[in-house]
Amino acid sequence: MNATIPEPSVESQGQTGPAASPLLVLISAPSGGGKTTVCQQLLAARPEMTRAVTCTTRPVRPGEREGADYYFLDAASFLKHVQAGDFLEHATVYGNSYGTLKAEVLVKLRQGKDVLLNVDVQGAATIREKAQEVPELKRALVSVFLTPPSLSILEERLRKRGTDSPAVIQKRLSVARQEIGQWRHFDYLLLSASIEQDLRRMMAIIEAEKLRSVRGQAPEL
Repeated sequence: MNATIPEPSVESQGQTGPAASPLLVLISAPSGGGKTTVCQQLLAARPEMTRAVTCTTRPVRPGEREGADYYFLDAASFLKHVQAGDFLEHATVYGNSYGTLKAEVLVKLRQGKDVLLNVDVQGAATIREKAQEVPELKRALVSVFLTPPSLSILEERLRKRGTDSPAVIQKRLSVARQEIGQWRHFDYLLLSASIEQDLRRMMAIIEAEKLRSVRGQAPEL
């Protein structure tokens, strides 16, 4: 299946004012760090925020909708986007490819919507690099690294999920140790506590970023 993917509108590039300065909020965390839960809570709390729809080569699952859950592409179409440099980030996981299109993000930003990205540490690094090449993305980007305060707490969370064997948990913790070491490359470090506290802190970050002078409109004098 090949999706119809929106293209950025040239006409909208010259917009000014608060509506033209939405945020591209990137949240990353080690496995079990809680970023999926925080993203769900954030989208529910901020109706004006939307997530970027990801492209994938995996088959459609029951109940999934084209353009809402994913853009479903065949392998050849996905590869063409990779070769054209269309993706902000992409990866292959268990034989299926996933990627976030630059056009998908730009279309929503130019509609005045805050865009939420839920990506791993490697994907976050790629997006930060790509954003440097596009002033519109660079201006909008806010990156947050979410992590439990210690590996022991992360291990406890992974065990409580009950989805992984002890060997898999230890492998996840080994990867997490490396990922947590990258926190300095993010704009914000959020030490995870309760779901309510994590959401409140994320909302505070967004509100503060909205008030930054680089995103504001000068008062009339």
